[in-house]
Amino acid sequence: MRGCRAVVAAFVLAFGASGVKAGSEGRPHSFSPEGLAKVSDYIRNEIVTGKIPGAILLLQQHGKPVYYEKFGVRDAATEFSMSSDTIFRLYSMSKPITTVTAMMLVEEGKLALSDPVSKYIPAFADIKVAVEKRGEDGKLAMTTEPLKRPVTIEDLMRHTAGLPYGYYGGGLVNKAYADAGLFDNDPSNADLVARLTKLPLAEQPGTVWDYGHSTDVLGRIIEVITGKTLFAFEKERLLGPLGMNDTEFYVADKAKWPLIAEPMPKDRVISPVAEMRDIKQPLRWESGGGGMVGTIGDYARFSQMLLNGGSYGGRRYLKPETIALMASDHIGPETGVIRDQNFYPGPNSGFGLGFAVRTSVPPNTNWPLGEYRWDGVGGTFFFIDPADDLFGILMMQTPTQRGRIQQELKTLIYRAMGRY
Repeated sequence: MRGCRAVVAAFVLAFGASGVKAGSEGRPHSFSPEGLAKVSDYIRNEIVTGKIPGAILLLQQHGKPVYYEKFGVRDAATEFSMSSDTIFRLYSMSKPITTVTAMMLVEEGKLALSDPVSKYIPAFADIKVAVEKRGEDGKLAMTTEPLKRPVTIEDLMRHTAGLPYGYYGGGLVNKAYADAGLFDNDPSNADLVARLTKLPLAEQPGTVWDYGHSTDVLGRIIEVITGKTLFAFEKERLLGPLGMNDTEFYVADKAKWPLIAEPMPKDRVISPVAEMRDIKQPLRWESGGGGMVGTIGDYARFSQMLLNGGSYGGRRYLKPETIALMASDHIGPETGVIRDQNFYPGPNSGFGLGFAVRTSVPPNTNWPLGEYRWDGVGGTFFFIDPADDLFGILMMQTPTQRGRIQQELKTLIYRAMGRY
């Protein structure tokens, strides 16, 4: 943790306690009307060409919207216009919410980043680590070896726990996860974690960034500590106070079902083993890593709280130094963490606690250091840009087009700010 503290100290010096730093001209960058018009034209073209039914984009700077536009329809089948109360599947944009909730427990002394996961889930003490070796016959076989060190809470938050999703990447251990029936019969968080502990880890803890079920386990730990369901605790301590009243794990109110955004009819596959789920159906599983749904207004409150350094509406949720810790790189060269072949943050970013973090400037750009962000497999993404006192959120539903659109749209947004 000494290396992490050094990074945090540098981060706080660079961005200040409020998380805001002036641009190179002595003030944050601002948007040009011409640049924002190109942003609008881009989204309209995606709709006209049939790639997405609709979208909502919010760019908020200095606490006020500088761009807020709704495009197209929420569902091609109903042709209802996109609206501010449209409900989206957030998928992995659930992870920052879960991690913030866990960090509230850290601040209260009920949880520590260095704690072994086995302190809260004893079965993790006996978990093994998979080793894939090729035998004399040339066939790959999987054996196991003991843990070299315990899985920690920090490992869960930064995805170095060795807990993959299993439906990508190949190899025997990923196949074991994909074939394990982890989601059969609508498990509770306790059920899911019990099933996970019967599988070996894909890597030794702290060695590889491997995206997967870590935040689901973190959600279960929140339940163990608080004695409440994950949603009940999040509602009490974060969602309710922030006014995130439409953020939940499924849409319980039938009157809100027409508000649900849907992808194009042939654009529903999110992985080789799953399609976008029906969020009208109740679930016992409250996936801290990917189960939440919500509106753009709800996530805007959450994003502004982060940008404010942990406070919103006169109430403090986290300390500025905690936000700085979360938004600093926890897998940098000094940690020795290897980045797997699916390192989604990309070559100019590391990973903090719940977010990707930009650690170097992409070639031929002036993109800001310290920007942190994440997205969801259903198509949504958000980013926090402390240097420009800005956050952005795009809400749409498209598993297949999301990566391309995110990159192209972010490029246009930064061009509109003169960051080239």
